[in-house]
Amino acid sequence: MKEADRMIVIIDTREQRPWTFGGALRVERATLPAGDYSIAGFETSVAIERKTLDDYVQSLILQRERFKRECERLRSYELKAIVVEADAGDVFAHAYRSKAAPNAVIATGLAFLQDYGVATIWAGNREHAEHMAETMLRRFHRKQNEGN
Repeated sequence: MKEADRMIVIIDTREQRPWTFGGALRVERATLPAGDYSIAGFETSVAIERKTLDDYVQSLILQRERFKRECERLRSYELKAIVVEADAGDVFAHAYRSKAAPNAVIATGLAFLQDYGVATIWAGNREHAEHMAETMLRRFHRKQNEGN
């Protein structure tokens, strides 16, 4: 049995525009304790948060306390990441609706990495973000099953 046949990606029920992974992965909807995507059986050790650029900026700046609490929950997770459907150049070009300064957005994202170990992955666009998330989930699952 191939890895993709065994691995089930869990998509949080609150995720409004979920990635489909091109139909290459089995997916199920369920309420996750943190993040938007995880792997069945690893819901409390794998969390990937999908963000558009506007959503990312809003989370860091306007909803900072709530987002800090979410990142605090993620601290103990083995795999945790925020995958943004934009690139850092979009931040510096101020290609988002908030009045927050680009340097403040970048600095806050880096602070979340240092304080909670939650990395921001600048994927460039939605398609690339989906591919990066799939790659991370597959690698995690493969490593868990090595030698089994």
